Amino acid sequence: MPTRKPINIPVVSATTQQDDTTGNSCSGNEMVALMVLGDSMVPEFIEGEILVIEMGADAADGAFVIGTANEESIFRQLKRDDQGGWLLHALNPAYPDIAIPGLDEIKGVVIHKRKSGSRKSVKYYVPQSAL
Repeated sequence: MPTRKPINIPVVSATTQQDDTTGNSCSGNEMVALMVLGDSMVPEFIEGEILVIEMGADAADGAFVIGTANEESIFRQLKRDDQGGWLLHALNPAYPDIAIPGLDEIKGVVIHKRKSGSRKSVKYYVPQSAL
């Protein structure tokens, strides 16, 4: 049996930035998927739905975000308060708003959701800056 010559396959670090010459409109930020747990974001988000989050994306007032509060990650809607500060707002009125010191507490922005096990039930969230 003849021996085959090895093929060189280039390995590129995931953190290496590539030139965007493809016309791609993606930001290059990492995407993660998380499952909704609990009822704090009802009625828009139901327990078990899958969220796709763009980590490191710029967040705007009204965006659904993953933020940090009390040293824990939390899923909420980003809102401005009356004094110009920022709040993590639960859609379910049974949960209180959480004041955060600034947008550095925002780790990622929800870009779409879908029901677990369903490919047809996708809803996209467009950032306000893209409108």
